Amino acid sequence: MRRGRKSKRQRRQEFDQMQAPEIGGVRVRQGDGSTVRLARGASLTDLSEKINVDVSSLVQVLFNLGEMVTATQTVSEDTLQVLAGELNYKIEVVSPEDEDRALLESFDIEFGENEGGEDELEARPPVVTVMGHVDHGKTKLLDAIRKTNVVGGEAGGITQAIGAYQVTTEVDGEERAITFIDTPGHEAFTAMRARGAKSTDIAVLVVAADDGVMPQTIEALNHALAAEVPIVVAVNKIDREGADPTKVRGQLTEYGLVPEEYGGDTMFVDVSAITGVGLEQLLEAVILTADAALDLRANPEMDGQGVAIEAHLDKGRGPVATVLVQRGTLHVGDSIVAGTGYGRVRALLDDHGQNVDEAPPSFPVQVLGLTAVPGAGDSFIVVDDDRMARQIAERRASRLRMAAQAASTRRKTLDQLFDQLERGEDQELRLILKGDGAGSVEALEDALAKIDVGDEVSLRVIDRGVGAITETNVSLAAASNAVIVGFNVRPQGKASEMADREGVDIRYYSVIYSAIDEIEAALKGLLKPIYEEAQLGQAEIREIFRSSRAGIIAGCMVTSGSIRRNSKARLLREGVVINETTISSLRREKDDATEVREGFECGMTLANYSDIRVGDVVETFEMREKARS
Repeated sequence: MRRGRKSKRQRRQEFDQMQAPEIGGVRVRQGDGSTVRLARGASLTDLSEKINVDVSSLVQVLFNLGEMVTATQTVSEDTLQVLAGELNYKIEVVSPEDEDRALLESFDIEFGENEGGEDELEARPPVVTVMGHVDHGKTKLLDAIRKTNVVGGEAGGITQAIGAYQVTTEVDGEERAITFIDTPGHEAFTAMRARGAKSTDIAVLVVAADDGVMPQTIEALNHALAAEVPIVVAVNKIDREGADPTKVRGQLTEYGLVPEEYGGDTMFVDVSAITGVGLEQLLEAVILTADAALDLRANPEMDGQGVAIEAHLDKGRGPVATVLVQRGTLHVGDSIVAGTGYGRVRALLDDHGQNVDEAPPSFPVQVLGLTAVPGAGDSFIVVDDDRMARQIAERRASRLRMAAQAASTRRKTLDQLFDQLERGEDQELRLILKGDGAGSVEALEDALAKIDVGDEVSLRVIDRGVGAITETNVSLAAASNAVIVGFNVRPQGKASEMADREGVDIRYYSVIYSAIDEIEAALKGLLKPIYEEAQLGQAEIREIFRSSRAGIIAGCMVTSGSIRRNSKARLLREGVVINETTISSLRREKDDATEVREGFECGMTLANYSDIRVGDVVETFEMREKARS
């Protein structure tokens, strides 16, 4: 082929381009309505490769439609949907679970599937999540079951992190184990509670007999129903005066939970966490429900797989993850990947802090030896070697970074850009979140994202992490003008001194809704004030005097309110505003006056204005800041 001569493929592409319809002033080949699957955080380059369209055309189409996006920039799902609609395609953003499954399949790892033949499966204990309204006694109930005191260490009596515990009970002469997951009770922990429901077999819904069904009771019930798990209802606080278990049964019947004694299939157990009444019956109800409704078996011989319930950074031991083994067995020495952390298992600790060599299915343990703190709800897997573990963790971290960029990317149109240039930079509160546990940080970020104070100000979390506040966090906050929010953590080393030196604001909280309230107040403080006009008074001009020293003097009668010196004023002539000015001088008889009230005469001069007539009205006013609702 001679130099400069185009190939048949190039000529065909040019022909297709010429025949293509115009979209936003650019000729782009239309699609056939098919669905294109893209990962979170995809760029225009990723889309162009999927639909075989030149990426520069996509950039130009979006620009002409009023949005500025580069070829390699992470694009939000909304922007992709707009572009795909113009090109006659449907965009499906792959879920995090599907992304993770595709990632593991690329390493020939099957997650949550193929547990082997029937002869390899063995019975495992049920995993139970305790849910319900705040202060209905969930943690006290677990305390009574475990005969320990967890509530004593909770700030404000509210559970702030997910804990997992295993207890045993005797049913029909056989010792049976049950794994309990304690979920936080405040509404800010919706995300963590949802995670708990996803990793559970049975939900125990705790309802106080004296309070009855409350808003978070319904919220917890909806999570359990969405997770499609059987529900056992524990009617707590029956020892209190005014307790009415029958009323609770009637209320929950309205939501589809019909007690067995009423002909339904939901077991209700009356309990008291204080006196211990009904606890054995509750454990028995959990076992009976599991046996009747579920086939709880797993293969203990395969490599361990499961989910991280909670994680935190321990000063002496490093990243510590509480994991629930769902299938297989986790051993000390296994190469493990948990979220974006990886490593070799150095030690396994049970819920009593005792070292164990292995963790079978449905057994919660703390894992030591990870390189990073996984997120609450992240899956963990045992892999062949440390090298594979590192590769999977790095790929997960990269994918999560892209997803985070896509989530924080706000669509910016040309009009918005011009508006910004006119009024200056947008008001934005930037935050760095540090907490004692991954679930707490996630729940706090989720709650903050729901704060809405309008379009004038915005909130952006530029970094989040588990562990003490470090000098790196302070330097990032100083460079980006951010506020550091510490949840049950304190500065490490010289971070506090550095924050004072750099003028970085660090806020400390131990109860999560206190943080939400203060940050919402801070956002409202960034709003530009709204002013409204307040009329002060009116005066009618009765006489006009000329003075060589003072100029034109208006002799007035104050007809309403009061006239103040230096206040803003309007000159009205037959109801029409002639001029806006200020009262430059004000006299009462021969004396200077600061204010003249209704019913008194006065003399005044208007600043930089002298065209006044008898009969004109001077109206004074001031602008007052209006409180935002």
